[in-house]
Amino acid sequence: MSLASRRHVLAAASAAALLAAGAPALAQGAKLKVAAIYTVPVEQQWVSRIDKALKAAVARGEIEYVFSEKVANADYERVMREYAEKGHQLIVGESFAVEAAARKVAKDYPKVSFLMGSSGKPQAPNFSVFDNYIQEPAYLTGLIAGGMSKSGKIGLVGGYPIPEVNRLMNAFMAGAREVNPKAQFMVTFINSWFDPPKAKEAAFAMIDKGADVMYAERFGVADAAKERKVLAIGNVIDTQAQYPDTVVASALWNMEPTIDAALKAVKAGKFKAEDYGHFSMMKHKGSELSPLGTFAAKVPKPILDKVAARQKEILAGTFTVKVDDNPPKATAR
Repeated sequence: MSLASRRHVLAAASAAALLAAGAPALAQGAKLKVAAIYTVPVEQQWVSRIDKALKAAVARGEIEYVFSEKVANADYERVMREYAEKGHQLIVGESFAVEAAARKVAKDYPKVSFLMGSSGKPQAPNFSVFDNYIQEPAYLTGLIAGGMSKSGKIGLVGGYPIPEVNRLMNAFMAGAREVNPKAQFMVTFINSWFDPPKAKEAAFAMIDKGADVMYAERFGVADAAKERKVLAIGNVIDTQAQYPDTVVASALWNMEPTIDAALKAVKAGKFKAEDYGHFSMMKHKGSELSPLGTFAAKVPKPILDKVAARQKEILAGTFTVKVDDNPPKATAR
């Protein structure tokens, strides 16, 4: 073998070893470069929780953070590649509609860590997934809704009938049924993650049919509830301050446990393909029931007691909220 050939073989072996090793640990005191890619406006409730958690890390001096919002599905792969090429060590986003493209990018950049909202499985060596497993507080809000509804008719407006939405709606409905076994549900999906006017119109249609409590999985539903003077249950973020006489309670998603775990792994050079979904559970403080605030004195005491008891059981591990990813079924017309 010639000297040039030996050098070529050694160089190839060295490159292969570097790829297998993954990203190195971050030097002490260095800030991690993080980029996020959002397909919707950053104020949309779901991605706003990711943004909030990353900004908290910025405030602690741990990371440098940039993001792109309103990225079309067709542009998602290009934006991922641009961030990877610019040296960002962790890329966060939601790949539900662009799974194949996102996973392809991850394969092409094995030394970059990817943490993506996904219905799929982790992909070795560097593609981790997360999800908002907040079905536990969603169930608790269902208990409240079942106790607050006078008509027994409850409306639910969601974005898309995908597992991430379905499991929350099903948990909410299960909670409402526990309080009122005869509760009836109207269910619709607007086929958009951010279309408040469309969600509002869908809610109006349900209220016109007798729904007096609305499950606001999307923005726009609480506006309809406020106008028609019925109640609403929030999702992911607490909007009671904006709707003090409308939003009774919300199932809150706290993304900090997920983000903090990922940052720790990347900084230590130990990031690998994992499912971070469990960090959204109540026991990890990844989700919680919002304070009742303006409705603290309006929710009947038996319902408050039931909610408190169930929450205690959930945290103790003696009660499990079923994860049902099937599309929720309407029982009222």
